[in-house]
Amino acid sequence: MFFDQEKAERAVQFISLLKHTKGVWYGKPFELLPWQDKIIRDVFGTVKKDGYRQYNTAYVEVPKKNGKSELAAAVALYLTCGDGEWGAEVYGCAADRQQASIVFDVAVDMVGQSPALKKRIKPVLSRKRLVYMPTGSFYQVLSAEAYTKHGYNVHGLVFDELHAQPNRRLYDVMTKGSGDARKQPLFFLITTAGTDRNSICYEVHQKAEDILRGKRVDPTFYPVIYSIEEGDDWGDEKVWYKANPSLDHTIDIEKVRAAYQSAKENPAEENLFRQLRLNQWVKQSVRWMPMETWEKCAHPVDPEKLKGRECYGGLDLSSSTDITAFVLVFSPVAEDDKYYVLPYFWLPEETLDLRVRRDHVPYDIWKQQGYLLTTEGNVIHYGFIEKFIEDLNTSYHIKEIAFDRWGAVQMVQNLEGDGFTVVPFGQGYKDMSPPTKELMKLTLEGKIAHGGHPVLSWMMDNIHVQTDPAGNIKPDKAKSTEKIDGAVALIMALDRCIRNEGVRDNSVYDERGLLIL
Repeated sequence: MFFDQEKAERAVQFISLLKHTKGVWYGKPFELLPWQDKIIRDVFGTVKKDGYRQYNTAYVEVPKKNGKSELAAAVALYLTCGDGEWGAEVYGCAADRQQASIVFDVAVDMVGQSPALKKRIKPVLSRKRLVYMPTGSFYQVLSAEAYTKHGYNVHGLVFDELHAQPNRRLYDVMTKGSGDARKQPLFFLITTAGTDRNSICYEVHQKAEDILRGKRVDPTFYPVIYSIEEGDDWGDEKVWYKANPSLDHTIDIEKVRAAYQSAKENPAEENLFRQLRLNQWVKQSVRWMPMETWEKCAHPVDPEKLKGRECYGGLDLSSSTDITAFVLVFSPVAEDDKYYVLPYFWLPEETLDLRVRRDHVPYDIWKQQGYLLTTEGNVIHYGFIEKFIEDLNTSYHIKEIAFDRWGAVQMVQNLEGDGFTVVPFGQGYKDMSPPTKELMKLTLEGKIAHGGHPVLSWMMDNIHVQTDPAGNIKPDKAKSTEKIDGAVALIMALDRCIRNEGVRDNSVYDERGLLIL
């Protein structure tokens, strides 16, 4: 590995001749900020013995408003016009055409402000293409929703907001083998943190983290991640500067303060602030359950002390290959008592290791610790779970079991045959909203005791809720990026528990005074 000062300087000089295209910076020369300057010099100046670039992939993860679109456009133009490659094919990729056009439109504006480039570049705006006529090179927009699988000979690739890719197909097509005919192809990946830990972006993010920590070596991969650390105080302005290298330059500190204040006052916005402003990978953009509050409810739950008490169950079977959840909720027996929660979870034994690798979730550790059970084979053994519930009923008095009416027909019939009272439970706003809001209210009041069960806590952290125009809410399995089955089972069980706390003429929920979120 060698450093070629001349090549590094050439790239920096080219970019410095471009002009900014946004706001108060419009028309001013593109003077690279220190963090941008380092990236450009490292990527374009680091070479192998043969003089060609060392790095063929640069992964830059940085919060929004730090100037990544302008940097990406400048790199795209340099690869097209200044890299000395004849017939260079440079592609701008994103999740959809609109997103892919953002960087392209910045590049068009930069060309429009440069007399030298304006003479030499022919824009074909209908095709989202810039053609550099002296070398027959071009910069072309592609998106995940429209691309072909053949014929790419990539010299440069600028991938904007990699975290938003709906799947890995476009990434694989553009990076696997497409640049083999080029001496020094460059895949420039630029993104903010995302929410989907099963995505191609998180896969690349993990690789970048491993290289930065010395756990992995890849001399062709250049990683840059600006983010706060797991244990950092997200309200500390010092860590804001750590995550935002352009703070006080392209970002006004007052705007970050305002966004923080809003997130502090509305817990639902916290994750959005962490993701977009501090570049943290979060479970979902809008976190419903404030986990600090949930963790305060990790009061001890002693199954032995609960023996003989009445309780209510919630059963979420999911699919035959996925997590099945059964949660028991025990009513308070005194004024200062709590709602005690006993959760149980099952996965098929044969798929456990595969799921650990695929989902990046410690199912195997949870099994060792006794928090997750497995059934034989590669699908859930419902008979095993039925027997388990029957055995539970010898210790606890299970008054009712609520279940999702769209599944579990056979198992429900079997449980009914065993003498259980089973209650179908709709998953729409009408049925889910009151107990979901009540769960939040009881959590905020510290009246839930869940013993810190790690699987249930993980699922609570995964919840994304939908809201209708009337303010009703329900957990959204589609938008919750990871499993929430245990949370749904808890909500159903809690509903039956509350509804059966004595005979009342009016709604229990009305009487309690619902928390409106």
